[in-house]
Amino acid sequence: MVCALGASVCFGTATVLQAMATREAGPGEGDGAGEGAAFAVTLLLRAVRQWRYIAGLALDGLGFLLQIAALRSVPIYAVGAALASSLAVTAVVSARLLRVRLSGSEWGAVGVVCAGMALLGIASGTEGDRGGPAALKYALLGTALAVLGLGLLGGRLPERGRALALGLGAGFGFGVVEVAVRLIDSLALPDLIANPAAYALLVGGGAAFLSLTSALQRGSVTAATAGMVIGETIGPALVGVVWLGDRTREGLGWVAVLGFAVAVAGALALARFGEAPANSAPDSIS
Repeated sequence: MVCALGASVCFGTATVLQAMATREAGPGEGDGAGEGAAFAVTLLLRAVRQWRYIAGLALDGLGFLLQIAALRSVPIYAVGAALASSLAVTAVVSARLLRVRLSGSEWGAVGVVCAGMALLGIASGTEGDRGGPAALKYALLGTALAVLGLGLLGGRLPERGRALALGLGAGFGFGVVEVAVRLIDSLALPDLIANPAAYALLVGGGAAFLSLTSALQRGSVTAATAGMVIGETIGPALVGVVWLGDRTREGLGWVAVLGFAVAVAGALALARFGEAPANSAPDSIS
């Protein structure tokens, strides 16, 4: 759980740092205000020159390593809820660095997320020891390819509900990564090449980032992030319990269910922090 919460802190803080770097990079003279691929690439090239963006990438990398360590030790439902709680971290860090004013209800949602994670920490058992049915690895790969197709075709989706659909797709992609980590038993190269879960992890992660980026560019940040939270928590949690043997501590199943529901509900209430607000002035820090 310490690794899972550490990953949450890394991802939540990285979101704010990368938003600050992107804002400082801003559009240059002659760039216009377009949203095409060339504009996005130009903005990215400016952003990577900012130390905050590099720091954010480093935190993302550290968070991913902590996520893998957590997935090898605790049930998927606990890790998924912890990752969703990164929105609470983003909200708190935004309040400090971006001078975002949190309402009383948003501070309450932060408290709800913390309470949910505390309940999960009390009730979570060890990870399951089952490998699941043989078809599960291929189902994961198929899901990852479907998410990739969704991300590539995102611009052709109907405008109504597009952000939510792409956000759900991103959540499913991140969920594929969570489950795939559990299905990779050996890191030996021949075993990785022969394991469909390894391909599912790579394709699912890339497809998730593609879908989320498309969702945030083309629609409501709140809808996209809410969809992502739902997609990356509920499905993987069910897979872990039904097929991989994830369990809770004896007699505390109801506490785990309550903690999971509370943490996810609090994260959904903070969904607007899936992308740091664009109209806030960052503090000057050196």
